[in-house]
Amino acid sequence: MTANVKRLAYFDKWVDNIALEMLGKRPEIELIGLDFATAEIDNWQSLSRAHGYQVLPRGDLREPWFGNAALLARCPRLLAISSTGAGYDMVDVAACTKAGVIVVCQTGTNKEAVAEHALGLMIALSKKIGVTDKALRTGTYVNRYAFTGNDLLGKTVGIVGLGHIGTRVAELCKGLLRMRVLATDPYVTADGIKQRGAEKVELAELLAASDFVTVHCPRSAETLGMFGAKQFAAMKRSAFFINTARGGIHDEDALAAALGAKHISGAGVDVFLTEPPPSNHPLLAFDNVIASPHIAGVTHEAMHEMARAAAEQWIGLFAGDVPPRLVNPEAWPAYCERFQRELGFRPKSLP
Repeated sequence: MTANVKRLAYFDKWVDNIALEMLGKRPEIELIGLDFATAEIDNWQSLSRAHGYQVLPRGDLREPWFGNAALLARCPRLLAISSTGAGYDMVDVAACTKAGVIVVCQTGTNKEAVAEHALGLMIALSKKIGVTDKALRTGTYVNRYAFTGNDLLGKTVGIVGLGHIGTRVAELCKGLLRMRVLATDPYVTADGIKQRGAEKVELAELLAASDFVTVHCPRSAETLGMFGAKQFAAMKRSAFFINTARGGIHDEDALAAALGAKHISGAGVDVFLTEPPPSNHPLLAFDNVIASPHIAGVTHEAMHEMARAAAEQWIGLFAGDVPPRLVNPEAWPAYCERFQRELGFRPKSLP
């Protein structure tokens, strides 16, 4: 073991072994594998020694191992927390910033997987693939003309959040299907949105004009409950709602009510407020809803890239580099002070 070792803790396993292979070759990094089956007091003892914590996705994580103020209080040596994928809603970023702990994520690493999944849901809903599959499996007569669908060519898609994934959705819809692409994103200028292949509009205009509304923004205090009864009522009756981002961005009861009242034509939902959802969840009762268990970003290629990027980011971070996917740059000054006290040298300055 080398001097000035950096300790990195993680629960269970990484989404792909490439991360452990890369990190295992670094003598300056000590990996601390934790297990939910281990006594909690022993896990706390191990985690309290760590400088870094690779946190599991929300659906796989258990209490009390979320990246919140309580965990930070018990882990005074912790310098950084990294999420598995693009999302970091299992981490209290404000608490981390207050404690001088930086948060990093893997945004962009699963953009292809999620964008393709969103497009797949749009196609399946418009072509009525899900409902006809169910009808055939009943063994009863199927009048194929009763399930006449629509083409996507030339339709309008409204994208909520034009980051890595939203931009890729725009590219696929515009390039493959010559769709009109509208986008709303308060953090991207009109010129920036135009460069990404879309037209910048306000949410109200997007809802009124779109044949498909697809959500690609993070869950935050700003976006929690963004889609409720008012928003679904503002959509076309022929339109479809797609959410492959995070549960809670849409009100599930309001979506069920909109479907029941035929305010919209259907929905593709990969994310739920509680995951997995119970089998009697109201949205699962609709034939015109295609649901999946938060797997949009779970492909072999995406998991490999997420793990590889996370390991690479940890290696650079422990070497004093500015991580490429830093969530809370406002924590950098305090983090640098703590890093120097803990590890004996100062990280680089923010660009």
